[in-house]
Amino acid sequence: PLVGHCPNPRIYWLQQHPTREWDYKKLRSGFYDYIFDNVLSLRCKPNFKNHLTENIVKIILCMKQVPLKDAQLKIADDQLWVEESNLNFEINESDHYGLEAALRLKEAHGGEVIVVSIGPARAKQAIQQALAKGADRAIHVTHEKPIMDPFIAAKLLAAAIKPENPDLILTGLQSDDTGFGQTGVVLAELLGLPHATLVMEIQVQDGKLKINQSGLAAIRYATIKGIMAAKKKPQQDVSAASLGVDLAQGQINFQKLYVPVKTKKTQMLTGDAKAVAKELAEKLKNEAKVI
Repeated sequence: PLVGHCPNPRIYWLQQHPTREWDYKKLRSGFYDYIFDNVLSLRCKPNFKNHLTENIVKIILCMKQVPLKDAQLKIADDQLWVEESNLNFEINESDHYGLEAALRLKEAHGGEVIVVSIGPARAKQAIQQALAKGADRAIHVTHEKPIMDPFIAAKLLAAAIKPENPDLILTGLQSDDTGFGQTGVVLAELLGLPHATLVMEIQVQDGKLKINQSGLAAIRYATIKGIMAAKKKPQQDVSAASLGVDLAQGQINFQKLYVPVKTKKTQMLTGDAKAVAKELAEKLKNEAKVI
C-alpha cells in the first residue's frame, strides 16, 4: 500500500476512501505529500500540475538491500546481526514496486528519479540495479553496520533527502529482513508531513491525483541497454557520520538476535475414556490455555 501526506488542508485517510481525487486547487499553501507504504511515498507541491508540464518533477525512492529470501541465515558471534560472509543480497521486494511506480510517473510526466539507500559498499549492487531499470541518479548513505532502529534510519534518510527538495518521496511498506514497517511513516513525521496508508497506485489526471487501492501488479526488469547506461549515471556517496545524526540516540534498545528455542513435551494419559477426556480438557484449558 502507499501512504499519502497532505499538510494542508487536512489528512485524508485512504483506508476509508479506496479511491479519491486530490484537487490541488484546494491546497493554498505548503506541500501535498504522500508516503506510499509498500509501494511509495509521494510528496507533491501545490503547483504540481505546472511541474508536470515543465518536466521538472523530482522523485525520491528510498530503497534497501536485504538478504535473499531463501538464504540460510546464521547469527553472528556478537548476536547483533547475521553472518554476511556467505550471503547473497537483493533489493527489498516492496521497494521494487516503489521504483516501478516512480518510473511510471517519470515516463508519463517527465522529471527524474533519485534512489537513496543506506548501507555498506555492497548496497551499490542494488543501486546499480535500480539505475539499470531507469532511475537517473543515486545517493548512497554509507554505513557499515546494520541499523536496527527505524527512527535512526528515518533520520538519516530525512537528512540526505532534505537538500534535494523533492516533489515525491517513495518508500516500501517494510523491509524483508527486520520488518519494522515504520521507517516511511517516521520519515513523514520528521519532514513534517501527515500520512495515509493502503494505496497501491497513483494516477495524474487533469492536475489531480487519483489514488487506488489496487494496481502495480507487474514490475520491469533491467535491459542490456539499461545496464550499460547505469555505469555512467551519477552516484553520490554521503557518509552517515556527515549527516549530523546521533546514531546512539535511537528509540530501540536492541540487545541480541537469537533463534527461538523450540521445546516439545509429550504426556501419556491413561485410564478409561471418560477420565482421560476430563483430564485432557483440564490440561488444554489450564496448561496449554487453548480453550
